[in-house]
Amino acid sequence: MIIEQLDQPLPGSLMPTLSGNYYTDPAIFHAEQVRIFERSWFCVLHESDIPTPGAYKLVQVGREQLIVSRNRRKEVSAFFNVCRHRGMRVCTEDEGTRRNFQCGYHAWTYDLDGKLIAAPNLTRMPDIDREDYGLRKVHVREWLGYVWVCTAEEPPSFEETVLAEVVDRLGNVESLDKYRVEDLKIAKRIAYEVKANWKLIIENFMECYHCATIHPELTEVIPEFAEGWAAQTNVGEGAHFGDEIEGFTVDGSAGVTELPLIDPNQDRRYFAITVRPNVFINMVPDHVIIHRMFPTTEHSTYVECDWLFLPEVVDAGIDVSKSVELFDRVNLQDFDACEKTQPAMSSRIYDHGGALVPAEHHISLFHEWLVTQLAD
Repeated sequence: MIIEQLDQPLPGSLMPTLSGNYYTDPAIFHAEQVRIFERSWFCVLHESDIPTPGAYKLVQVGREQLIVSRNRRKEVSAFFNVCRHRGMRVCTEDEGTRRNFQCGYHAWTYDLDGKLIAAPNLTRMPDIDREDYGLRKVHVREWLGYVWVCTAEEPPSFEETVLAEVVDRLGNVESLDKYRVEDLKIAKRIAYEVKANWKLIIENFMECYHCATIHPELTEVIPEFAEGWAAQTNVGEGAHFGDEIEGFTVDGSAGVTELPLIDPNQDRRYFAITVRPNVFINMVPDHVIIHRMFPTTEHSTYVECDWLFLPEVVDAGIDVSKSVELFDRVNLQDFDACEKTQPAMSSRIYDHGGALVPAEHHISLFHEWLVTQLAD
């Protein structure tokens, strides 16, 4: 697969985009499932979603449904939700708590570590290795208080993929460490069903050329966004709050208790990181916002957005609604724009794509990455 160029050369200030079929073709989406989602480190849930031994949650990564759970030692594991006998789904409810995992077809039973522990007539089949015929495991990594999985036989280096995205944006991982995201608690989660291709959502998040047009609240809090340059374009640089702005809230009023370890150059600034293929990390002085995307079809994406604050803020029930409302509005505005863009991706006018202005040129790096992944 290659990026098709426009029929006519573009002016020097413009760069080509992907052609429209990249957002509409089921075959391309299938290739993305196989070669990107199922081969990458994919962030699936927050550790608090499975708080106790036996707790589990089903997640979708590419074509695969996974069980993510805690064993009796409180360790996180992930398994393909496929019985090793005849392939029935072992778990059929989206989440819950189990003492073990039992298939509802022939009662093959697995412990919380995935080992086969019981089945009808199993004692008459001594040649069956209960480890080999256990639930097939998936690679797991915990980072920022979230569970990341990779369904590939050999996962890519977490440091050279996920952490490299942080370095590309901030210059180092230590700057993100200052926010101690893993110690924060979720104050609010909002889920969005977006009728748009996942790449449109990433491209939107990576640029602010649209901010003056559709984000009045955001540009009031961060006036420089109205100039069209995204916070992700300069390594280590955040976007400054307006002079009269007290906090990252819908009306610019003061937020809540500031995160104690951030540096002075992180105060009164907004930072954003795109972690391909499915995570956005947004950092402000008193909270962090994490988006996780789950592409469902070539024209739909499920997004979960978490607002994380200091535990004492959440436990005390302090009102954070103005902070939540700001980025909820931003999300709704962005997703509406993506949904209004999606139908035109199938127009013959967009057969050869569109154009990126200088404030969007860095999106071409995402396009190059995508095409390279699909070619592997």
